[in-house]
Amino acid sequence: MTQSRTHTCGELRAADAGRQVKIAGWMENVREVGSELAFIVVRDFYGTTQVVAETAEMVALAKSITKESTISVEGIVRERASKNSNLPTGDIEIVPEKIEVLGRCRYNELPFPINRSREADESTRLKYRYLDLRNPDVKKNIILRCSVVSALRQAMTEHGFLEITTPILTASSPEGARDYLVPARNHPGKFYALPQAPQQFKQLLMTSGFDRYFQIAPCFRDEDARADRSPGEFYQLDMEMAFATQEDVFAVLEDVLPPIFAKFGTYNRASAAPFTRIPYREAMEKYGSDKPDLRIDLTVQDISDLLSSCGFEPFVGNIVKAVVVSDFKETRKFIDKTLADVETQSGSKAYWFRLDESGELVGGIAKFLQEKKAEIISSLGLVPGCFVALSSGKLTTAQKTAGVLVKTLGAAVPGHMDKEQYAFCWIVDFPMYEIGEESGELEFCHNPFSMPSGGLDVLLKAEAGELDPLSITADQYDLVCNGVELSSGAVRNHDPEIMIKAFELVRLGENDVKAKFPAMYNAFCYGAPPHAGIAPGVDRMVMLLAGEDSIREIIPFPMNKNAQDVMMGAPSEVTQKQLDELHIALVKPE
Repeated sequence: MTQSRTHTCGELRAADAGRQVKIAGWMENVREVGSELAFIVVRDFYGTTQVVAETAEMVALAKSITKESTISVEGIVRERASKNSNLPTGDIEIVPEKIEVLGRCRYNELPFPINRSREADESTRLKYRYLDLRNPDVKKNIILRCSVVSALRQAMTEHGFLEITTPILTASSPEGARDYLVPARNHPGKFYALPQAPQQFKQLLMTSGFDRYFQIAPCFRDEDARADRSPGEFYQLDMEMAFATQEDVFAVLEDVLPPIFAKFGTYNRASAAPFTRIPYREAMEKYGSDKPDLRIDLTVQDISDLLSSCGFEPFVGNIVKAVVVSDFKETRKFIDKTLADVETQSGSKAYWFRLDESGELVGGIAKFLQEKKAEIISSLGLVPGCFVALSSGKLTTAQKTAGVLVKTLGAAVPGHMDKEQYAFCWIVDFPMYEIGEESGELEFCHNPFSMPSGGLDVLLKAEAGELDPLSITADQYDLVCNGVELSSGAVRNHDPEIMIKAFELVRLGENDVKAKFPAMYNAFCYGAPPHAGIAPGVDRMVMLLAGEDSIREIIPFPMNKNAQDVMMGAPSEVTQKQLDELHIALVKPE
């Protein structure tokens, strides 16, 4: 070793007994046993080593050093009389001849105990993230992230992809989220935008004759945080393939991902290729979500024909969905809490009843169902001991609430979730268009760059009124794992004529397409190959592999939920001089 040490704190073993060594690291703890004996734990990136001070002078020196100071220790390795089988270095200890302080910790009190930092509140952890990262349990997630990224790069290279970096400063583009804008000093009144994704650039690479592209791409979106989404910035395994179909993209990821999940995952089981494929509309009907967690065996059934006229007011004239949970032994307190949680998550109320051991419908809204008892039991396939949770409303509302019921009950009721595995699936055949909630008019449902299934022909039929545009699907797909959307991808619309017609259906003409996407439109006019791609989220992938519930646990320096870096103090104010150089005047809200 170099840098003031011969060995790391995780390296020494019984075979090293008798060697003169030098280690360096952070002083984790000192345990004094009398004036002439003290045990010192030194920690570095690789592990911990015990140092035993056996003279009054060494004990006094150790006591004078504050915890978390960086020190170097020179001495002789010896075999421990009392070994610690829980530590890789538990068979040895170092008797020091010299202890030197390399960097003193100037605080007697730490914001939190290093090895228990995960018990501290999040704001404190983020403010002192450099201390939080000293915790081996926190550090291991960052090490895992590095290993996964390295494995992804190797696998993509082996599949013939070239790693190409795309610009960070680019033009603002309507891609679904708010842009982060960067003022252009030499162009007053104009702005760069940080890319929400390298979408247009990777498609332009395909038109440039590059056959297979990838990068671990930074993406920037001004959107709110949630458990599986980091605000501000995130990274994705961005890829694109020329002369490719949906099947080509599926084949690559089904070959790349399973070995990585098998090697690095918390669970030792993962879906084998080919992954289950579920059409979007089937996913919404069967699971109440386009991100189904296939580890859960609960599904959604439509019972509108029976219950929309049962006399229960919330069901009248509405879609009614049911989730049946067999062998249900939970208490009324559990039911009330679970349904309250579902209402909080979905924004809609859920209802319930049970079929008791005597074959009677009881509890919840059972009194409204007695006249249809036999039909309900037959339709839902109920047996004694079944619990039935229900949602109602317009189609999307009923589906969404039912989906939350599936996930909540599946995770909470024993026997309905095979948790320790990675269950992958593809969601396919997404709608090309939808009716906008605010506009009430036809809008793109997801990605306007996707190729409509059926190409120009279906668009012309929709334009002529021969086909409902809401029935048009796109060659678009999502990769889902354990109820988490890892990625969206699509076969791209590479034909200018088809692109213009797709936009005309949402009231945007050729001039709008040219204005919004000038480079891509012009490039396609020079002959673009059919191409397809996808971009699995690296952060979400590592979160799943680490078995973490929050994405912030696997990001080295995450922002808080309000997109603030409390450690660095960002966002921050800037000087008037800086604003003047950028030709910016601040108008603060009243």
